[in-house]
Amino acid sequence: MATGHTDPQRRERIIAATLDLIADEGVAGVSHRKIATRAGVPLGSMTYHFSGIDELLQEAFQRFTDDFVDMWAGHLAGATDRDQVVEAIADLVHALSEGPQRDLVLTQELYTLAARRPAYRRFTHEWMRRSRVHLEKHFDPSTARQVDALIEGLTLHRALAREPHGRDVTLEAITRITTTRPSAATD
Repeated sequence: MATGHTDPQRRERIIAATLDLIADEGVAGVSHRKIATRAGVPLGSMTYHFSGIDELLQEAFQRFTDDFVDMWAGHLAGATDRDQVVEAIADLVHALSEGPQRDLVLTQELYTLAARRPAYRRFTHEWMRRSRVHLEKHFDPSTARQVDALIEGLTLHRALAREPHGRDVTLEAITRITTTRPSAATD
């Protein structure tokens, strides 16, 4: 096995192994020993590269959210008009809900960790902010926020349902939220 000085990919392997372990066993199952074994690195590498589990979890979730937002951006990148955006969002919902369970589990693990430990909310806040930036290229900020929440809800419902709803339901929901309508009069 190469030493830390000649193995520039060691840190990356540790982060990837951390995400895989979280997906398999949850945050509660994470330990230095398990990660080192998965990454194929000496146990001492863990403390050489990271000050502790908390720093490692934060870097792993930062990597996960960066990759996720990049994937989001890729789905929306080619859309130039409202109809194309609606189709791209539907594609995104279906790709996420039919994609690897790993991503769904990592998302839920991050949300649970953020709910329990406020320091992790910076990841969920930044993730939502960055996702909405892409949506705000096509919608006003309020609509972008609603669509962002809809994407997560539809994705989770499709991924966990015994009989997931079809694309027609996804398109109808997105269309309802994104169709311009007069605002309600206030009293």
